[in-house]
Amino acid sequence: MHRDHLYAHYVSTFKNRTHRADEDASAWWDHKLLPLLDGLSTDAAVLDLGCGSGVLLAYLRSRGFSHALGVDISAEQIALAHQRGVQVVQADAFEHLSEHVGAYAAILAVDVLEHFTRDEVLRLVQVTFDSLQPGARLVVQTANGAGLFPGQVIFGDLTHQTIFTPESLSQLLRSVGFVNLSFYETGPIPIRLRGKVDVVLWSTIKAVASALRQIETGKRQSIWTENFICRAFKPG
Repeated sequence: MHRDHLYAHYVSTFKNRTHRADEDASAWWDHKLLPLLDGLSTDAAVLDLGCGSGVLLAYLRSRGFSHALGVDISAEQIALAHQRGVQVVQADAFEHLSEHVGAYAAILAVDVLEHFTRDEVLRLVQVTFDSLQPGARLVVQTANGAGLFPGQVIFGDLTHQTIFTPESLSQLLRSVGFVNLSFYETGPIPIRLRGKVDVVLWSTIKAVASALRQIETGKRQSIWTENFICRAFKPG
C-alpha cells in the first residue's frame, strides 16, 4: 500500500522539512496549546496521539507534565522520539486506544486526523472518546480545508486522506458525543518584531478575506489559517 511505503520514509523524505525548530515550536505552543490545557494537573495522564518524533512530548515535559505518553506506528519516528528521552510506544492508534478505555485526562492529536479516511476517522474519534475519562478533553490540530490557500493542505502531503473545516470537524466530534467545542486559528504569534508585524498583517488579510466571503455568500468565517485547532470535552 502507498501508506506503508510513504510512512516508512516519512521523516527522511518529508516530515523533517516541515517542522519548526524546537525553540520556535515551544514559543508557539506557549501561545496556542498551553492555554487549552488550563486546569489540567501536570501529573494527569496525557496521550500524544501520532506523536511523531516526540517534539510535543518534550515540550510537555518542559512545562511540567510528568505523565505524557506518545504513540506512533512509525518505527522511524519512534526512534527519533527515544533520542529525545520521552516516553513513547510504537503501536497502532486504534489498538492502543481500544486497550486503554477511560485512561486519559487529555488526548492531543496534532496533524493526525487528516491521515485517515472518513470511515477510519469516524472509528478513530469514537475510540478516542472512549479512552478519555469523564470530563476529559481532546485537543485536535488539523489541516483547514476552508483556509485562505487550501490547496497546499489538500495536496501538499500524499498521506492526507480527509481534510476538515471547523464545521465538518464539529459534525464529526459531536456525532460521537463530544461537547463544548471551541475553535482557534494557528498562524503567527506576537513574539519579536517580525511576529508582531505578522500578526497585524494577518489580521488585515483576514478582514479582507472575510469581507469577500460575506459579499459572495452572505456567510461569515473566522478561521482562515492553513491549520486550525479544536478543543472538545467528554461529558463529565
